Amino acid sequence: MVIKVAHIITRLDLGGAQQNTLYTVSHLDASRFKALLICGPGGILDGEAPAPIFVPDLVREIRPWKDLRAFFDLYKILQRERPQVVHTHSSKAGILGRLAARCAGVPVIIHTFHGFGFHGRQRWWIRWPYVFAEKLCAKFSSALIFVSRANQEEAARLGLGETRRHALIRSGIKLADFQARTDASLKKKELGLAPETPLILSVGNLKPQKNPQDFLSAARIVSQQRPDAAFVFVGEGPLRPKIESAASGLPCRFLLPGWRRDVPELLAACDIFVLTSLWEGLPRALVEAMKSGKPCVCYATDGVRDIVCDGENGFLVPAGDAPALARKILDLLSDADRRREMGKAAAASISQEFDIDLMVQRQEEVYQHLIKYGKYEKA
Repeated sequence: MVIKVAHIITRLDLGGAQQNTLYTVSHLDASRFKALLICGPGGILDGEAPAPIFVPDLVREIRPWKDLRAFFDLYKILQRERPQVVHTHSSKAGILGRLAARCAGVPVIIHTFHGFGFHGRQRWWIRWPYVFAEKLCAKFSSALIFVSRANQEEAARLGLGETRRHALIRSGIKLADFQARTDASLKKKELGLAPETPLILSVGNLKPQKNPQDFLSAARIVSQQRPDAAFVFVGEGPLRPKIESAASGLPCRFLLPGWRRDVPELLAACDIFVLTSLWEGLPRALVEAMKSGKPCVCYATDGVRDIVCDGENGFLVPAGDAPALARKILDLLSDADRRREMGKAAAASISQEFDIDLMVQRQEEVYQHLIKYGKYEKA
């Protein structure tokens, strides 16, 4: 029997959850699975999706009337397509998609937490409705998949579903792509930098979660001692105008090149990777940077703590402490041997557990187990 699996995600922006969902949909074993992709329109990756079914009112923001229409659209699609499995991703699609799947009588309902839609920096009257919605949907989820132990432990603490139905499946990457050999001098030249320029890189959306303001703050502090350094934040988002304006007058180079498809080469060419996210699931860019053998300086949040061991394969500093971030960057800039040794340790710590094909295989195992037994209970 071929199992029909419908993946539902809010929008196909350029991010780890979206890229991994696209890869799963494209690489499920076609002899055993038929994959559907349902999403809201307007994402940068729309053109790469295999025959997506677009739901016009499925949007990221809370819009009660749009959300209600999106729910009914999802319900009608699931009634028509009759998948045996619905697998949801991202917060909005996770809630609306699971509710629609329940109402449509889908036998197996799964959600992957690529990170939570709630976090400790929200006011309680914003945070707790999200938690309540997740608790409600967890009650009729056949399994909940987490990409980080930190998120899995937080879900257990909050009572999101029964812990025996929790599974840890890492957000995968193509491991071989991040052992790239590149001419660092040429890559720096493409960015308008001299070959000897120390390059500090970050990758992510220019949104509050990724906190590019603190990347800029660290750059301002570092540049007082190392005006020869360059800081590059690869990505796009609503904070771009604010960051561009605030970056004027820096003694060092600060570049916002937008989204680029040569991230493996940029990681190979950089000297230090920095992550200033205030909350995370398991940041794909960090896994890529570590596999590329780069020393990483990060805020100690959620899934970051899963893979960075402070002082061994990277540095962790308290979230929001840009001066501490800058001090660690300066320490690494002044010690090439430390950068090299820490980079080797980082690459060695990204094991086959993070392979994207293993990620797909483990999801297939969950689907088949649930179809066969009707419930998922880890050993």
